[in-house]
Amino acid sequence: MSARRSPARLLDEAVALIGAQARVLAVAPTIVTAPIGPSARRFANGALLVESTLPPVAMLRFVQSIETMLGRRRHRRWGARSVDIDIILWSGGAWRSRMLTIPHAAFRTRDFVLTPLTSIAPGWRDPLSGLRMRHLAARLAKAAARG
Repeated sequence: MSARRSPARLLDEAVALIGAQARVLAVAPTIVTAPIGPSARRFANGALLVESTLPPVAMLRFVQSIETMLGRRRHRRWGARSVDIDIILWSGGAWRSRMLTIPHAAFRTRDFVLTPLTSIAPGWRDPLSGLRMRHLAARLAKAAARG
């Protein structure tokens, strides 16, 4: 069923489903990017700033249930998937458990994460480096320009 829905539509549906259980404070503009890994499908990327009473692991279970509702099947790493919802940051700083690491380990190196994130939370700080999102994005752009 999700194969007939565009990545942008799936992203909109995910936002609506998240908004049914958490207060959505900001939604970044959607950007479309090529996939990382073997998937041939292009992705719609965005970011949300949400307010919720859920602790990190409960939030992870919640967003994974939305992925399943939207057709995600977890078979192999980097495989084709209809939707991928990650928890990048949270207001409580760093978090680490067997199931979840916050901040997301690779977010600082991914423009498709930093661009939408910077549009809604430019002043948020990376709890590990102390750098603001806009500074991380500028560093990544500078590194990409160097080649």
